[in-house]
Amino acid sequence: MPPSELPVVIVGSGFSGLCAAILLKQAGIHDFTILEKADGLGGTWRANSYPGAACDVQSHLYSYSFEPNPGWSRAFSPQHEILAYLERCAAKYELGPHLRFGAKVIGATFDDATDSWTIRVEGAPPMRARAVILGNGALHLPSYPEVPGLTSFAGKTFHSASWDHGHDLTGRRVAVIGTGASAIQFVPQIAPRVAQLHLFQRTPPWILPKPDRAMSPRERWAMGKVPGAHWLKRTGLYWQMEARVLPLVYDQRILALGERFARRYIASQIADPALRDRVTPTYRMGCKRVLISNDYYPALTRANVELVTDAIAEVTPRGVRTRDGREREVDTIVLGTGFRVADYLSAIELRGRGGADLNATWRAALRSYLGITVAGFPNLFLLMGPGTGLGHNSMIFMIEAQARYAVQAIAAMRDRGLASIDVKPEVQAAFHAQLRRQAHGTVWNSGCQSWYQTPTGDLVVWPGFTFDYWRRTRKVNLDDFEVRRR
Repeated sequence: MPPSELPVVIVGSGFSGLCAAILLKQAGIHDFTILEKADGLGGTWRANSYPGAACDVQSHLYSYSFEPNPGWSRAFSPQHEILAYLERCAAKYELGPHLRFGAKVIGATFDDATDSWTIRVEGAPPMRARAVILGNGALHLPSYPEVPGLTSFAGKTFHSASWDHGHDLTGRRVAVIGTGASAIQFVPQIAPRVAQLHLFQRTPPWILPKPDRAMSPRERWAMGKVPGAHWLKRTGLYWQMEARVLPLVYDQRILALGERFARRYIASQIADPALRDRVTPTYRMGCKRVLISNDYYPALTRANVELVTDAIAEVTPRGVRTRDGREREVDTIVLGTGFRVADYLSAIELRGRGGADLNATWRAALRSYLGITVAGFPNLFLLMGPGTGLGHNSMIFMIEAQARYAVQAIAAMRDRGLASIDVKPEVQAAFHAQLRRQAHGTVWNSGCQSWYQTPTGDLVVWPGFTFDYWRRTRKVNLDDFEVRRR
């Protein structure tokens, strides 16, 4: 195939990959393939099907701006509705012919001679592409705790991201390790069914009430039929969420008000002062992910639920032993331990100019430009890349900005006859220096450890307003890149 006709390859078919595909088609670029390792689309919202799985961003904001959905059943969408929404988007924009399921990408190498990428797919012939868009997301590599003896357990063990729906928990003794965003959703769902639930907590999360409710038929009708109604709803939600960046980034004193409200919420839900004390965080609100739930604290007060704050010493064939020597015998262990956010590309070997390994490069220093491009890796575009996660607003807003930027760059290559574009190292360095300056003084650098930070201290979240990121990614400036013509 002549170099000018080399296609685009998109990795992943969640919100990121599908958005990039839709924008490519709208730009008149139809020669692309979406490689998905699973047997269906949806990414995070396909994999995470645990009981109670739902979004913690309001429904009307957690969707593409160009594809509103007036029919959400609740203020906060359940997992199955989000997956159905993505499936409808794929059908409407006729992405089916571009999708290849069961195609696990294990590596990609850039060829300087042809200015193209060779993509290696497990169990299939390699593919060549002019550009690669990585839409595999940050929530696809489950994090497993480093607990001695975990593999020795004789009962059933599974991660919440790979929920075993064939394993009935009714009447069982269950250990749940982790109290993060997934656990606070599934623990209230399984607690009434199990005989005994031991919940192992390392660090308590800050939790606020979830303003969830059913959407009335009248609201759904208005969202779909009244001109501008959905836009007004979405815009209002956006600015409501965007205001949260003020205490997180610019004035942490405001967080004291949120902490006071959260403590009152705990007191209203839990009568036992000892249990209240154990679920009350001692770190600054926002340093770790702030969670929302109406039923988590009540679940902890059930007679068959025990919150365990003693550190785990080991997992035995029969159960979990804590450092005080006590062993709790269980039938099932559920891991609610989240994802390896900073290592989200580690399953793919990416080699750029001169054979440089991206994972090795990032282990030394996590660097990118706008979280989208990386110096030395031409024609490679990241979606949800480092420094672009959010702690306060809808990630779909960021995904659209990044996908638009990537598609603009690819269209510019097509229109100007460019073989490759590679962000200049000095441009990348200046951007990283600015990020470090912006990150100084934010709540994410206030002392706690979370997935918001890498071990080297770099943030994986955007330390500022999302509209500023939107402005910076609105138009590709080719002066930021070293370009090579065909």
